[in-house]
Amino acid sequence: MKGKRIKCLELALCCIGAVFAVQGCGASSNDGKVEIEIVQYKPEAANYFKMVEDEFNASHDDIHLTISSPNDATTILKTRFIREDYPDIIGIGGDINYSYFVDAEILADVSDYGGMKNINQGYLDIAESLELVPVDGTYIIPYVANAAGVLYNRDMFEEYGWEIPETWDEMIALCEEIKTEGILPFYFGFKDTWTCLAPWNAMAVALAPADTAKQVNRGDTTFTTEYRELSEKFLQLLPYGPEGPFAYGYNDACTAFARGESAMYTIGSYATPQILSVNPDMNIDSFVMPASDNKDDRTLNSGIDLGFCVMAECKNKEAAYEVLDFLYADENIQKYIDAQNAVPCKTGDFALSSMLDGMSAFIETGNMTDYQDHYYPSEMSVDALLQTFLIEQDVDAFLSTFDTNWQRYNRDIIRMVKEYEGKE
Repeated sequence: MKGKRIKCLELALCCIGAVFAVQGCGASSNDGKVEIEIVQYKPEAANYFKMVEDEFNASHDDIHLTISSPNDATTILKTRFIREDYPDIIGIGGDINYSYFVDAEILADVSDYGGMKNINQGYLDIAESLELVPVDGTYIIPYVANAAGVLYNRDMFEEYGWEIPETWDEMIALCEEIKTEGILPFYFGFKDTWTCLAPWNAMAVALAPADTAKQVNRGDTTFTTEYRELSEKFLQLLPYGPEGPFAYGYNDACTAFARGESAMYTIGSYATPQILSVNPDMNIDSFVMPASDNKDDRTLNSGIDLGFCVMAECKNKEAAYEVLDFLYADENIQKYIDAQNAVPCKTGDFALSSMLDGMSAFIETGNMTDYQDHYYPSEMSVDALLQTFLIEQDVDAFLSTFDTNWQRYNRDIIRMVKEYEGKE
């Protein structure tokens, strides 16, 4: 690894306070099989990946596959990378950590993988946009995505004849109409800071440039400029939720929505398994958050929830690609979709959950925009910053703090970008 390119990875590791004892890559098999190790970061999908491991090994005589799904996999992976103890393939999300790994030059270029031609171009574009500075090649194969916007109680909407809003004014009018029926429009789970990011991201895709973070890093704009309308509209949602929204966490909000205590819930598709665990018969649908005054500005807030990267140190790329072929078989992707209520990144005739009906047109046309928080460094704790903002409701103070903290936590990336742009 090149010293100047590992800097961002080292920055990502600086907040790890303990050394994790982890097992290195599996030793060569005694029976002559090629050993392929995958570490993937979705522990909630561990049963699915155990099934994949078992079925692959039962059907292949020349390759033995091991898939690990540990809690806190990203931290474990970073620790292994510092030790240069690499698995063959990693399963990660399309966020700032992926950006660090690309910059550190520890991922293999997979543009020669045959299955790449079947991936939805929208998700390939999202992956490319995550690069801190443009690089040649492709370094992740998107597997599944999630979608965020507004979940709604379909039966309740049909009973009262409520229309799905397409603009911000229509959204506010709908909330007022719902209130006149004595029903709470939204439930929030803002006690858990990460839930503050769900409506923020879903609104941001229509109100701020998709490359806001990159523009700020280049010095072309500020968050104060790009996030003002977003911040002001975020505050406008609060009166349509429960009193004391910071007293309720994610599980509370899922339970309340499942019990019909609100008509809508500003969260992603990933919440539906939790909701259905409370009320299996609930009739849920979803729609894109209409944050703009122009309905044509609507775009689906969707990003790469899981993708696979082959490590540059992988000793047998051909065997790794054979494993990927198995993972990307239509029947296996469908099993993952069914288990996790996910959106496939592969094109094809997949059966999506009815809870995504209201978003299907955006998925089919590729009208999607990545989550803004996929560009935020974890050390900046934007989720906590948002919670504080929602409590204090001071737009100017929030935006000023956002800009100040961004410069503090991204100074090395900003320097790299300016060097690339020839500004230093």
